[in-house]
Amino acid sequence: MVFEGRVWKFGDAINTDLMMPGAEVLAQPGLSDKEAAKHCMSANRPGWAAQVKEGDIIIAGRNWGCGSSRPAARLFKALGISVIVADSMSRLFFRNAINIGLPVLICPGCSAAFAEGDQARIDISSGEVRNLFSGLVCQGEALPEDSPPAQILRAGGLKNLMQMEKGE
Repeated sequence: MVFEGRVWKFGDAINTDLMMPGAEVLAQPGLSDKEAAKHCMSANRPGWAAQVKEGDIIIAGRNWGCGSSRPAARLFKALGISVIVADSMSRLFFRNAINIGLPVLICPGCSAAFAEGDQARIDISSGEVRNLFSGLVCQGEALPEDSPPAQILRAGGLKNLMQMEKGE
């Protein structure tokens, strides 16, 4: 799976409380993912969600998605983010993203190779992360095509994979 797009850059320790602010999202039961996504990152980057375009890429620092077990990955998917790459990532966020069909890649040191607005090419099967402006290449932790996470992503999420396997 290969993705190309504009880079949004985030720093270290961006937690799920910042991604999915409780006052705007959790306080409104029944809010659709599309509606909730309008508030994504509003606690630390007001107005960011309105600027995101389908296919954009997030490059982040260490410990992306730390904090509580809020299902924040779904907001990024609803915004149209194509892939999230981070120096390191909470395993809970990583699995939540994979399970809903949002590609993620761990690539130690990659955040130093990008500035916001750069163009990136991400190959999650090989783990290659390339800055199309500077030409810098980083090597992430590949998700081989035959790996269970890659199978889940190709199906569009764990629920879809289970339905496909059941013949639904």
